[in-house]
Amino acid sequence: MSVKIRFNSAVAAGIVLAKVGNPQRDEPLQTSREVFKAKEEDREALTALFLKPFKNLLAHRFHHHSSLDQHEINNCAKAIFASPNGLLEKGCDIAKRLYSKSNHPNIKAGDLCIALIDDIEVNNEMVQGLCILKSESVVPFLSISAEDGDLRLSHEQGINPEKIDKGCLILDFWPKKGYYVLTFDRSGAESRFWVREFLGLQAVPDSAFLTNTYADMAVSFVEQAQPADEEAPPWDVCSAAQDAITFFDEREHFDLQEFEEKVLKTPDAVAKFAEHRTRVEEEQGQPLESSFEISPKDLKKAKKRIGAVLKLDTGVEIHVKSSFASANVIERGFDDGKGMKFIKVYYNQDLAAGA
Repeated sequence: MSVKIRFNSAVAAGIVLAKVGNPQRDEPLQTSREVFKAKEEDREALTALFLKPFKNLLAHRFHHHSSLDQHEINNCAKAIFASPNGLLEKGCDIAKRLYSKSNHPNIKAGDLCIALIDDIEVNNEMVQGLCILKSESVVPFLSISAEDGDLRLSHEQGINPEKIDKGCLILDFWPKKGYYVLTFDRSGAESRFWVREFLGLQAVPDSAFLTNTYADMAVSFVEQAQPADEEAPPWDVCSAAQDAITFFDEREHFDLQEFEEKVLKTPDAVAKFAEHRTRVEEEQGQPLESSFEISPKDLKKAKKRIGAVLKLDTGVEIHVKSSFASANVIERGFDDGKGMKFIKVYYNQDLAAGA
């Protein structure tokens, strides 16, 4: 099912704030004593900053091995949507849960914002959303203000909206399925903590998710399967990965058996890909469908991730785009005089010269 989301009319109705430390380092948890209400003139800009990171993200939903009725964040969201007056109490409960899950030594302390957002448009209906943002770093900034008829410069520390580390937007949509949830974690390494341990989310197995997952699996599998030959340039691997993506590009529907026959071909490659798929399913916490409609938009994202980098011990790096074809434009060789290998690149025009 395709879900269309628009933030044009959205507005932040109230915000619960918290400072969440790491209990293992004896860092405290501090939560709001009352709901913060943004000034009318600041509300539009603040709402836009809150919601900006949630565009073009894959959908998730709350999941519990027993019952959604026992899922803490799901229950907090349900209570807030049913009665916005409970934002402070349930927002603080969310902060307490995050604090209790933050006892790994690698998890950083940070500032937490939990905002109730009104009038988010989902499939032509206005719904509420609960936005959870965590920023783990502050940056210095300068502020110029008027004072006593003159201008003053002051130095402060604050949150950079472009650098918010983790976020979650729970939409009051699909409540019986665990809500429709968008989430991100820029730290990467600890994303399992944010997505699985704190939020308890599972990806929605729609065409966008399956296209992303299978395209990533295909590319990473091809890259890992290439022989470890130091004379083989990385763009050969890049080309093989591009061939795998071409299989998706030429079809509207993905079928695993056809992929095995057309791309993997050998029984050994099919078996190794099955092992690779099993590992991904374990990481995702759910089985993957073997047949689905391909999402062209998400296939474009996968194409952009294909590339190669040749790193040389002389400090030179050559970055190769996924559309690159090395024939006739690159030569590799060995210079007897210098006793070193070389790469020669032919080109017609320096595209950066006029930049």
